[in-house]
Amino acid sequence: MTTNANTKTKATKAEKGKVLISGASVAGPALAYFLRRDGYEVTVVERAPDLRDTGYAVDFRGAAFDVLQEMGVLDEVRGQDTKMRGTALLDATGAEIGQLPAEVFAGELEVPKRELTRILHRLTAADVEYVFDDSINALAQDDNGVEVGFERAVSRRFDLVIGADGNYSKVRRLAFGPHSDVIRHLGMSGAGFTAPNHLGLDRSGVLQQGKGTAIYAFSAADPKSLMVSLSFATDSPALDRRSRDEQEQAVREAFAGNAWETPRLLEAMTAADDFYFSSASQIHLDRWSHGRIALIGDAGYCAAPTSGMGTSQALIGARTLARQLAEASGDHVTAFAAYEAELRPYVAENQAKGREGAAMFGG
Repeated sequence: MTTNANTKTKATKAEKGKVLISGASVAGPALAYFLRRDGYEVTVVERAPDLRDTGYAVDFRGAAFDVLQEMGVLDEVRGQDTKMRGTALLDATGAEIGQLPAEVFAGELEVPKRELTRILHRLTAADVEYVFDDSINALAQDDNGVEVGFERAVSRRFDLVIGADGNYSKVRRLAFGPHSDVIRHLGMSGAGFTAPNHLGLDRSGVLQQGKGTAIYAFSAADPKSLMVSLSFATDSPALDRRSRDEQEQAVREAFAGNAWETPRLLEAMTAADDFYFSSASQIHLDRWSHGRIALIGDAGYCAAPTSGMGTSQALIGARTLARQLAEASGDHVTAFAAYEAELRPYVAENQAKGREGAAMFGG
């Protein structure tokens, strides 16, 4: 089964139906694993040309470990532990004024996101069709399936479509409405990038907070590299959709006049080839499914990075949806309703944590 030059693998025959998942980060491949195990033919479409190699380290908490264990990759994921030792709190001059324990940022286990993505892809690559460098541009469903249009490939028909494509989910926009209707901004945005480790950090981090700004930098698996986050107060997530030049300019303006290492970090930002920009936002929907289309992870119920629960929520959401489909013998109406009823209290708790974390930043 080949749809374009960037199709990575082939799925075997469908036993329970054909499912299309949009997004190949964490939630998408995790759901693909469980659905394929249960007999579905699964295709994952990803707009990036290949596996994403950017992003900070991700952490795991609570029941997420049970999901990794069930997938048979817990030991492998543990082998990528960053072994962070903690974060020093700095004043405006760079002098240390306190310490935060490792679990504040690293949870119970922290690994580089690119390593988790690679593990999940390797786990599913033999039995799941991955289509990179393409994206959904049309959805038309009826009682028997969903006709899906793509930006590059010819249209195809699936029994179910699942959006696992993040805050600005294409699936959600097409099936549920505009992003502006469901994105709730938490008052902060920021840039992330890799820089040379001129601070000499070793499996440790530094955090410097000002009024409406925060610099967080840490070095984990690669002692030569520094992961940097420059966050600042914003009124909306509008910068997420602007050009890199506009985003960089907004960062420079927010940190203008900051002393310590800020000028050097701003220079490193401009030179970085892995620059990305995002806002702390949550997704709030009255429902997570519409007919044969459903959402998981950040696409359906992002709790914001300030919650520390994004990766765990993605894994737990994927397993919950797959389990409900199995228990309902493929009856998507019953399964989608049960999935939402089971998971909503957990999501509500995590979103409350996300709002609390953003409020702490604001001082």
